[in-house]
Amino acid sequence: MLTDSQTQTIPASSKSLPPTDAKTRVRQFMQQLQDQITQTLADLDGVGNFQEDKWARPEGGGGRSRIMREGAIFEQAGVGFSEVWDSHLPPSILAQRPEAAGHSFFATGTSMVLHPRNPYIPTVHLNYRYFEAGPVWWFGGGSDLTPYYPYAEDAALFHQTFKQACDAHHSEYYPVFKRWCDEYFYLKHRGEMRGVGGLFFDYQDGQGQLYRGPHADGDAALYSNQLGNPAPRSWEDLFAFVQDCGQAFLKAYVPIVERRRGMEYGDRQRNFQLYRRGRYVEFNLVYDRGTIFGLQTNGRTESILMSLPPLVRWEYGYKPEPNSPEDDLYRIFLKPQDWANWTPTSSNEQSMKGG
Repeated sequence: MLTDSQTQTIPASSKSLPPTDAKTRVRQFMQQLQDQITQTLADLDGVGNFQEDKWARPEGGGGRSRIMREGAIFEQAGVGFSEVWDSHLPPSILAQRPEAAGHSFFATGTSMVLHPRNPYIPTVHLNYRYFEAGPVWWFGGGSDLTPYYPYAEDAALFHQTFKQACDAHHSEYYPVFKRWCDEYFYLKHRGEMRGVGGLFFDYQDGQGQLYRGPHADGDAALYSNQLGNPAPRSWEDLFAFVQDCGQAFLKAYVPIVERRRGMEYGDRQRNFQLYRRGRYVEFNLVYDRGTIFGLQTNGRTESILMSLPPLVRWEYGYKPEPNSPEDDLYRIFLKPQDWANWTPTSSNEQSMKGG
């Protein structure tokens, strides 16, 4: 397999250059996606409303952060849009794309984390972004689901919806980007996945292998290596793909909320939810590249950390009771699974029900 540094030595002249209105078009899409998601979530919640904070970055750019607190469904929900520009890229980007050194950059995107109150409704994350730095450009993003009392049918719906969006553009997008998601949202210090995964990709400029991550010996890299280099994809191809993935989110998540919102829960379920939210905090503060990028580029701290839950707890040496619903989360759901091909008639139906 080509290493990251090898894949990044493709001459800029061989790449499909962005259209002259690329920044404007992506900015408008990211804003429209934020509008669509916040309006739908406010309607779904029925009680909570999003408060918008507009902010400016002294070095260039700004954004708008929308936060819902104490809704009927969402204890806290944050959906942000940002665009930033500067004369140089931060170290977190240059470490992966050294050929962008010496160029000014532009970055825009939308990001979201929803923390429902009911432990039977999963936390969910979304982020799509676009970078330009001189002749270097790329798209990145994805969405992943973090249940507390999971149901296989929910994980299957989430994955199947994003697979459908991927398959409309390339038959190997989902197999590679699903594996990349399992790899990325992994807490190495805990030895466990953050949730049931979904979709994750980065540094997509239409050239080279689909996997552009750091783990050459991981499942995503090995699978991508078997495929070789797909046919070059243009800026327009990738922008269309990102748009379809962004539009797929509500179809993937809203039905799950509607299924679980009326389920009754007690102190046991609530305490376990708060405990597992601790994993979300650990990942976002230790590993999340969006958090690191935002802090390194002097973004608005409140907007960067809006992904953190409003309430959380840690417990020393916690062990789930064997064969309990909490144990099912660890034994079954926090491991890579072929969720896109799960059906209610699968032989593992009974062992993969939550709650």
